[in-house]
Amino acid sequence: MKAIVVTEQAAGTAGMKLMDRPDPKAMINDVIVQVHASGFVPTELTWPSTWIDRRGRDRTPTVPGHELAGVVVALGYGTTGLSTGQRVFGLADWYRDGALAEYVAIEARNLAPLPGDVDFTVGASLPISGLTAWQGLFQHGHLQAGQSVLAHGAAGAVGAMVTQLARSAGAYVIGTGRAADRQKALDFGAREFIDLEKDALEDVGPVDLVFDVIGGDIQKRSARLIRAGGTLVSIVGAEARPTDGLTLDFVVESDRAQLSEIVQRVRDGRLRTNIGNIASLDEAVAAFNPTRRISGKTVIRIRP
Repeated sequence: MKAIVVTEQAAGTAGMKLMDRPDPKAMINDVIVQVHASGFVPTELTWPSTWIDRRGRDRTPTVPGHELAGVVVALGYGTTGLSTGQRVFGLADWYRDGALAEYVAIEARNLAPLPGDVDFTVGASLPISGLTAWQGLFQHGHLQAGQSVLAHGAAGAVGAMVTQLARSAGAYVIGTGRAADRQKALDFGAREFIDLEKDALEDVGPVDLVFDVIGGDIQKRSARLIRAGGTLVSIVGAEARPTDGLTLDFVVESDRAQLSEIVQRVRDGRLRTNIGNIASLDEAVAAFNPTRRISGKTVIRIRP
């Protein structure tokens, strides 16, 4: 099969190559998915799990890209809950080869059915962004109606999901980003927008929850904006803590029920995915090394 392969961490996305790789084999409780579309998060090239297995052994060369949508073509021994020919989407294991390939072996429990009226491109854009937003807001942040949320990167792939899900839950959302992101963040449901390059973040009133995708000084300044009993939810490390509140740093996990809820919201119009660029597998390396800034997720169409 053809796949995007990286052999050296230091090379980053520039070190990606389109190569021939052996077809994956299904282990116990696995399925083999013919990938139709795959998402990619550039930071995964810095994660230890991209380069080693669960025992700490080197596993380069590696195939990145852990979000996928496609069709089940084979079942491993003991696999239940899915069938061949079924449309699925989900999140592949961090410690195994990913889905920037024509086929991927993945545990069945990491997949959810993809309804026939949802395009594979849309399906592949949902797992990391949707699950990260859902788990950060509801599972870890315990967001309630009437609370206020400061959503950093509100025009990005994760931030757009945070903004929409928080707004639909009855929260007052303040989005942040660059000036060019203002209208997009407002369109996704932010009530206010803070330009992090020009506006004073400290002018934001006390908020109940900060969803941080930036870290560093922005996280430290944001922590001071959280009212007593509030929460700072981070996916980039816990560098700061509110004076009277919690900081929760988490790694997103696949969850079939949550995936099903997210895709249903897409189907009924309550949730819009944020795709910034769509490219073919032949164009993938160039797409991951863009010459201009792209707001939103890049999705690779593996099959036309």
